[in-house]
Parts: sequence; structure tokens; C-alpha cells
Amino acid sequence: MLLAIVAAHFVAAATAPVLVRRLGPRAFLALAVVPLVATVWALTRTGQVLDGRPVTQVVRWAPGLDLELAFSLGSLQWLMVLVVAGIGVLVMAYSASYFSDGTPGLVGFTTSFTAFVGAMLGLVLSDDLIVLVVFWELTTIFSFLLIGFEPTKRASRLAAMEALLVTTLGGLVMLVGVLVLGHEAGTMRISTILADPPTGTATTVAVLLLLVGALSKSAQVPFHFWLPGAMAAPTPVSAYLHAASMVKAGLYLVALLAPAFAGVPGWHLTLLTLGTTTMLLGGWRALRQLDLKLLLAYGTVSQLGFLLVVLSIGSRTAALAGLGVLLAHALFKATLFLTVGAVDTLTGTRDLHRLSGLGRRLPVLAVAAGLAAASMAGVPPLLGFVGKETLWAALLELADGETPGVPAWAGTLVLVGLVLGSALTAGYAARFWWGAFARKRDVEDSAPLPLSPAFGAAPVVLAGLSLALGLAGAALTAVLAPYADQLPARGHDEYLALWHGLELPLLLSAVSIGVGYLVFRWRDPLCRLQARFAAPLQAEQVYRWGMRLLDRVAVEVTGSFQRGSVSIYLGVILTVVLAAPGGVLVHGLVTGGLPAPQWVLWDRAGQPLVTLVMVAAAVMTVRSRRRLRAVVLAGVTGYGCAVLFLLHGAPDIALTQVLVETVSLTVFVLVLRRLPDYFTDRPLRVTRFYRMALATGVGVAVAGFVLVAAAARSTTPISDSFPLMAYVEGYGRNVVNVTLVDIRAWDTFGEISVLVAAATGVASLIFLDSRSTGIRRVHEIPYPQGVQKQPTRPGRRVWLPGPRTLSPERRSIVFEVVTRLVFHTIVVFSIYLLVAGHNLPGGGFAAGMVTGLALMVRYLAGGRYELNEAAPIDAGVLIGSGLFVAALSGIGPMLVGGAVLQTADVYVTLPLLGEVHLVSSVGFDIGVYLVVVGLVLDLLRTFGSQLDREILRSERQDAAAAPEASGVH
Repeated sequence: MLLAIVAAHFVAAATAPVLVRRLGPRAFLALAVVPLVATVWALTRTGQVLDGRPVTQVVRWAPGLDLELAFSLGSLQWLMVLVVAGIGVLVMAYSASYFSDGTPGLVGFTTSFTAFVGAMLGLVLSDDLIVLVVFWELTTIFSFLLIGFEPTKRASRLAAMEALLVTTLGGLVMLVGVLVLGHEAGTMRISTILADPPTGTATTVAVLLLLVGALSKSAQVPFHFWLPGAMAAPTPVSAYLHAASMVKAGLYLVALLAPAFAGVPGWHLTLLTLGTTTMLLGGWRALRQLDLKLLLAYGTVSQLGFLLVVLSIGSRTAALAGLGVLLAHALFKATLFLTVGAVDTLTGTRDLHRLSGLGRRLPVLAVAAGLAAASMAGVPPLLGFVGKETLWAALLELADGETPGVPAWAGTLVLVGLVLGSALTAGYAARFWWGAFARKRDVEDSAPLPLSPAFGAAPVVLAGLSLALGLAGAALTAVLAPYADQLPARGHDEYLALWHGLELPLLLSAVSIGVGYLVFRWRDPLCRLQARFAAPLQAEQVYRWGMRLLDRVAVEVTGSFQRGSVSIYLGVILTVVLAAPGGVLVHGLVTGGLPAPQWVLWDRAGQPLVTLVMVAAAVMTVRSRRRLRAVVLAGVTGYGCAVLFLLHGAPDIALTQVLVETVSLTVFVLVLRRLPDYFTDRPLRVTRFYRMALATGVGVAVAGFVLVAAAARSTTPISDSFPLMAYVEGYGRNVVNVTLVDIRAWDTFGEISVLVAAATGVASLIFLDSRSTGIRRVHEIPYPQGVQKQPTRPGRRVWLPGPRTLSPERRSIVFEVVTRLVFHTIVVFSIYLLVAGHNLPGGGFAAGMVTGLALMVRYLAGGRYELNEAAPIDAGVLIGSGLFVAALSGIGPMLVGGAVLQTADVYVTLPLLGEVHLVSSVGFDIGVYLVVVGLVLDLLRTFGSQLDREILRSERQDAAAAPEASGVH
């Protein structure tokens, strides 16, 4: 069920575009059903959570690699699910009124928002470190898309990139910590690690690396600067991602690790110091903000530091208080952000100096915002006060020196810092409500639009929950106790309640509220003081300087090494190959560390003859001055290699080599049309002798690598079992093909994925608009003005119309006749290779190359228009379809209880054909076939059709320039 809840959000995200096109912003209401179901389901598991019995689900993904999808719902996760899904429902309902019909980018926003809710739920429910990292990075990606909702605005682009870079950096550091911790623990299961935590220096380093990810995600100093910038996003994004969910991810990670690793060296020193600093810095900067949303942004930074301190203490009291304050923060901060969104929408401004008298015009909204601000300040009887009462008790335990590794003086400093931070919180909470709703002198009262019930429902519900849960301390204590009980109790047994008696925590609450009131009253002098003693260097400036420095270094490095010379690049690469592994090879052979190579000169009489031909062709290639001759001679070496494969009894590999060599030779010839006929006749320089020596050395080194690797084999090759496996498990007699589509199908899938990436790269460089823009059929060619198109006689079909578009001197009647005779035969032969490849030489790759050669024949016979007649389809569609078919054939066996890429066979009886043996891996071969055909078509359109256009354009320009050059007018 846990996996289904997470997956349902991604399914809903996939349907979001259709819903938005049909319903507009009301699609949010339909999409909100999914997190609503998650919220209700979590509430139905409250009893199980109270009993301390987590809900778990484990899906074995790749048992051989020990990969699994593990999820768990305990007390901590239960609370986070309610925060993530519950507030998600309200924010999505609010968004239905916030956005209007026709809002640009609404489709992408709804998709990203829904998927983000699913990613956040996956993060908090993960019971596997690798799965947690995956969802962690997904939240980073979706937050980037949501913050940059308005890409035309520079502030949105910069804020989105800033958030992406900072949180991604933290995520990469965290990934290293995950791998180290998993290695030390011997497992990636979080529950297992927490039950029996490893120790040692490596574990300490791993935990500290995990904390870097938590600090960056939760915007702690020195990473705090990205959160205020992210307020450039729409208000629902701010209310959800940066108040209720995403920034809670780092706090959740700290709370998750605290029961097992709170005693790790550096834990308290790092988190208590940075948390206290973050709270004071965020609160201080919030006081002077004029934009209500920015005020709340810095307030969020301050509250996140507050929460980090409490959750990192590592005691039962602190854990109970931390979860209570975390829930309170989610409720009041979401309320306040949604209130700002409503105020901005109804009045057109968020400037607190321009707002006046909204309390009378929008009383419902004012009351909801007042309750939320009071909860943030810690005023009874709201949930914020209840959490802070217990929190002060935890800090007093810290100040008493009851926490191991934290001396009493350090605990006292933290207590004083958090009291001051709470006073600042009360001050900017009052400033927020005063700025938004109070009447101000010399400011004309605002005239807002009426507040619709749908627009005000979410803030009212959230504020009501802050009040109601403030009166439900006993129930919250019971639900959160299973998590808190995992941590040691260092004082008397604390609980969440409105009244703990006339004790020191109550006095600290009163002091923070009282000082906060004074801060609000003296806000103008404090703002002037801040302006006078502004910090000369801020984190935002350091970040921008760092990015500019990185850009400058990148430019200099690129200018130094990327010189635009292919020969230099190859020379550097081959020099490294010769120096590094080549040096190791020589050292190993001299010292005896590597086995001496063993070889047999030949085992068939034809091999030395073919080898002599290949060597002669290679020597003549480097001696040739004519480019075309050099290409043909290089092709001879490739064909010679195919003959060697054939002599060794490998017809499949020989066939593939011949086909690849033929296609490569044709593409080379097409490219040569735009190059000079001869190589440059340069004098012999020192660099040319170096290149010759380098080429000789690399050739010797590669031969040495192969010979030493063969001689170093110490065990029986796994390939010895391939013939039997191919027949028993792959149901085929062609070992090579079965290996490609069954035994090592993952490798093949990776290879065709590389082909897809290469084709995409070629298309992005050559096709400026899209591949399909250049596909024009013969009947689409516009006739010159005044020339009437002659209709084709009824019943007559022109099969080879492309040559008609060529000039007479470029047509070859013989080639056209040959094309008419052999094209269909070649295509039929390719289909035969595709179907027969499982038992006979052939397969998807070879069949695709043969079809590609058929398309080349059509192109050579009739030019680019004939190529379009033969394949009037976008090459990218073929390539993408092939990858999809291959993936689908791999996943298909799972639907019937099999494994990924598992092969099945069936015998069927067909008319005329009799009994036919069908194998499921043929579907994978079809996918490879489509990818290869699409790649060849891409090459033909790139180096054929595109060059044809350029050549024709050049000829027309030369023809137009000739009369002018001769003086003819």
C-alpha cells in the first residue's frame, strides 16, 4: 500500500495535462483527491502507530544486486505524511482559486506540483538509503521547476538555479555519506541501521556528510540564502515547498538519525551552533522586510534553525517538543503564506507600507492570520505555545549539562540564543499582522476585492487546526511518544500540554513574548540600526562571486584545452593511453608481474593472406593524398577484418562488420563531397614524426593489452556455458544473437540507448528546428509561377518519382533500374534476417543495417526527395519507438510473473506455414531494428539531404555571382 500511495501521485501527475486542458485551474480539485486519500489512509493507521508497530512494505527489485524498494510508516513518518499530504490537499484546493483560466505554464505547474507531493511522500516513507536519495533528488528537481514557474522573469530563473545548485551540492555530499554508511553497516535498510548503528571514524564521517545534505535542504547557515530567493515562485509553491514540505526534508533526516547517531562526535557542535545562528540571523533580517512574503521567508529560515536545534538535542523531551513544533510550524507558516497570496491577489500588493485597514475589510482572513501569527510567536492556547513549553524544558535540560558531549555553558548559550530568537519571532509576527491588516497613519485604506469562500477556506482550516491541536496536547503526546521513546529521558517525563504549572518554561515563554512586543514597538529604530550596521559581506554575495569565479575558470580552462583541433584532442587521449596503461604494461612485462604473451601466428592458411592485404591497405591509406582513395583503402581493412571473423567461424560478427563498414564507407563518401579532393601537402614537421611514433606505439600497446589479457585468464570463461544457455533458456541456436537479446540484454539496451543519445546529439547540431521540418515529398514541391502541374493519368502509379527532381547530368538510368529491381529484395531480406536471427545469422542490428542500405540505394538513385518517399517519417520517431519497444519487451515478462528481460517461447500453428516457434525476445530485436533504421535515416538526412541543400545553394549563389563578376547586367 505504501508504494501504491507514492506511485498514485506520479500517475496523477501524468494525467494532469489532460485534466488542465479540460478543467483549467479546477483540475487542482481533482488532483487533490490523491493526497486526500493518502491523508485518510494515514489517519486509519493511527492505532497501529500508537502501538509502536510500523507499517512496512518491501518490493524486491533486483535480488542479485540486493536492490529493493523498502518503505516504512512509523510515528515520525506518520506525522510527516499528514503534513505533506494533508497540507498538500489544502494548498491544491487553494490553487484552484489562485490561478485563473489561461495562466501560462499551468500544465507544467500542476504536473510538477503533484509529482512533488509524491516525491516528498516517497522520501519520508523510504526505509532504504538509496531509495531515499532518489526521492531526495526528485524533490530538488521538481522544486527547481516550480520555483522557475515563470521563466520569462529573470528573478524566477536565478532563484530556481540558485536553489537547484545549492541543494544538489548538498545532495551529492549526502550521497557519499549514504554509500559510506551503508558500507559500514553492511546494509542500506534504514530501520536495520538505526536498530544496530555502526561505530568508528568512517561512520562519523558518513553521518557528518549526511548532515551537509540536511543543512542545505533546510536552508541552514551557510546555505540559508537560497530560501528567500525562492519566494519568486507563486505563493502556493512558497506555502507548500518552503514552509510545509521540502525544507522539512532536512529536519526529517536529522530527526530520523537522532536516535542512533546523536552521540556521534561533531553532531551537537555542528547542529546546535548552526541552528542557533540560523534562527538569530533569519529573525534579525525578517524585522526590516517590507514585502510580506519576504518577511515570512526570512521568518521561515529562522524557524528552521529553531527546529534544527531542538531535533538535534537527542533527548526524549526534545524529540517530543521538536515534533510538536514541527507540526505547529507547518500549520501556521502555510496559513501565513496562503494569507499573503490572498492579500496580494485581492489588493495587488504585498508592501506593508501600502496596505491599510484590511482587518475590517477582510475580517475572516485577518482572524486566521492572527491565529497563525500568534501560534508562531508562542501565544497560548495555540499549538505553537504548546510545543514551545515542552521545548523550553528540553533546553533547560541542555543547559543543566545533562546532554553528553554538551557542557552546561554551551547549553546555556544555546538557551539564551533561542530565547532571543523567539523574541525576534514574536516581533516579526506582530509586524506581519500589523503590516497586512492594521490601519496606518497617512496611508489610504486598501480597497480589496471580495474574498471568495473557496479562496479563504484553506487558511481558515489551517488556523483552526492550530487552535484545535493546541487543546489536544494529550492526544498528540500519545501519538508522538513511540518516536520520542527511542531517545533517552534526561529529566522528568515531559508531555505536550497547555499548562505545566508556574515553572521556568512558562517564564521563558512570557519573556520571549514580552521582549518580542518591545521589538515590535521599537521596530523603526531597530531598522535604522540594521541599516547602519549592515554586514559588509553576505552569503548571497559569496555565492554570486563563487559562480562568477567558476564561470571565469571554466572559460579559461576551455580556452586552454579546447582548441578546436581534433588532431590535438586525439593526440592527448592517445598519449595518456600510451603513458598510463602502456607504462603499466611495460613495467609488468619487465618485472614479471604480468604473464608473458602467448600467441599462434595462424591456424588457417587464409589468415596470413588476409592479414597482408589489411596491412598493405593500412600503409597505403596513410600514404594516400587523395581523400576518397584513403577512405576506400581504410574500408578494405574493415572488410578484411570481416573475412578474419568468417575464417574463425563467426558469420554473425562477419555479417555485422560488413554491413557497418558499408554504411560507414557510404557516409564518408557523402561527407567528402564538401571537402577538398586532396589532403593538404604540408612539409614534414616534427609534429608529424611524433604522430607517426604515437600511432605505432598505441598500436603495439593495444596488441599487448589483448595478448596479456588473454594470457592472464585464470578461470574458465563464462562464455563456455553460453551455447547451452542460449538453447535451454533463450530457445535459440544462434549464440551470438541470443547473447545480445537475452543473456546480456542489459548491455544491448545500454548500447542502443547510447545510439539514441548519439542520434539526438547529431540532430541537435544539424537540425536547427526539428528533424521533421525537412521532410518534403515530391508532390509537395511548389511549381514555378505560371507552370501548371500535370496530373498523373488514372491508374498509373509512379514508384520512383525522386529522380525527376534531379538535373539530367545527375541522373543514372542504370542505377534507377537496378534500384527498381533490388530495393524490395533487400527489404525482404532484412525482414528475413530479423525473424531468423534467433537461430541463424542475422538479428535486429543486422536487419536494421540492411534496411538502412536499402534506404541508401533509394537516396543514391533519386536524391533527398526519393529518400523522403522511401521513409516519409521523422527519424527521431523511429529511434524513440525502437527504444520504447525494446523497453516494453523487457518489462512485459513482469506482467506474467517473470523477471525483467526474461525470454519465453510458444509454438503456434499457422495456415500454410505450419508449426511456428515464436520467442518473446524477438520484440527486443524489433526495438533494436527500429533504432538502427532511425539512426541510418538520421545519418542520410544529415550528411545527405542537408549537404544536398548546401551544395545546391552554393551553386545558385555562384551562378548568380558569375554575371556580376563578368560585368553583364
